[in-house]
Amino acid sequence: MADIKGSWNNEFERVVEALAKNLDAGEDIGASAAVFIDGDPVVDIWGGHVDAERTRPWERDTIVNNFSTTKTMTALCALILADRGALDLDAPVAKVWPEFAAAGKGRVLVRHLLAHASGLAGWTEPTTIEDLYDLPKITSRLARQEPWWEPGTRSGYHSITFGPLIGEVVRRVTGKSLGRFFAEEVAGPLKADYHIGTGRECDARVSPMIQSSPYIQPSGTDSIPDRVYFNPFVTPQIGSSIPWRRAELGGSNGHGNARSVALVQSILSCGGSVRGVRLMSSAGCARALEPQTDGTDLSFCLPVRWGMGYCTGTPLIDKAYAGRLAGRRVAFWGGSGGSWVINDLDAHMTVAFVMNRHVEAGGFDHRSVDICTAAYDCLTVGAR
Repeated sequence: MADIKGSWNNEFERVVEALAKNLDAGEDIGASAAVFIDGDPVVDIWGGHVDAERTRPWERDTIVNNFSTTKTMTALCALILADRGALDLDAPVAKVWPEFAAAGKGRVLVRHLLAHASGLAGWTEPTTIEDLYDLPKITSRLARQEPWWEPGTRSGYHSITFGPLIGEVVRRVTGKSLGRFFAEEVAGPLKADYHIGTGRECDARVSPMIQSSPYIQPSGTDSIPDRVYFNPFVTPQIGSSIPWRRAELGGSNGHGNARSVALVQSILSCGGSVRGVRLMSSAGCARALEPQTDGTDLSFCLPVRWGMGYCTGTPLIDKAYAGRLAGRRVAFWGGSGGSWVINDLDAHMTVAFVMNRHVEAGGFDHRSVDICTAAYDCLTVGAR
């Protein structure tokens, strides 16, 4: 069996076995998994390597780009501000960002941004990777852009725009960039090793993303998915570059490991308080579950139910988890390539998985499903 490092409660041995199985099979190169219950780790494990040649081991403090798992961190920032009364999720975005009212967006609400329902799923203007690193440029483009559909009526996954949109709202409300707000008011108090904008002091322990499946291909039409995913097209190699790492892209470039993802997101699953640090109220956490849209997402072309910044359900996850989530209050999301986090507000449990073998699975990646279903199978009265 693969050499799995870390610690775990005996009741959660199946999670260890799931990670080892995928490493042994070559499904993973390097990865970490964590299960937190009531804010405490019952599983904190890692294994494999940080390089494709498998010469350098994945260490306890190895971190990696999580792509869209970052969105759960950004959504949490917005929910914290809403819980403080600093941000009204039902107010127009233009209330805090006046320029945003252009092109008929005066009635776009903050919750529309969180639910991927603003109509700004991508940029209409041609946009390069280098443009993404210039937040004033790309947020200004979004402010003057006309929505692609009637805001609030449908969702269309905001693959990259989610971070700049919510980040600009955070900046207008707090005077701090999203990365700074997250570092000072979320990760800092929790002592969590998670970064939106990763400094050079972390470079030596960042694992690159390792492309392990063919690139997705555009349809060649002017469809919403093509406009979302190919203007610009972000590859695993770009996601491993220094400029990408340094940027503050709250939808797509957070860096952490499973431990840090689970620790931060435990704020949501544990009613706002973890290890004596209270960042929000229990009612504020429950807002993540408030239904916003439920139907075929225009970017995914698949049915998705969105809450406030988190997915709360889809037939795909019901099938993948074989009924284990039925009736549970869960808020989850993952990132391109395979990373994942799920918050169970009933079990006070957060399960996280991050890895460096980037695979476009075309749905729910079995590696994260293996980890999470193992955690649920271990979730018994004895384990609690």
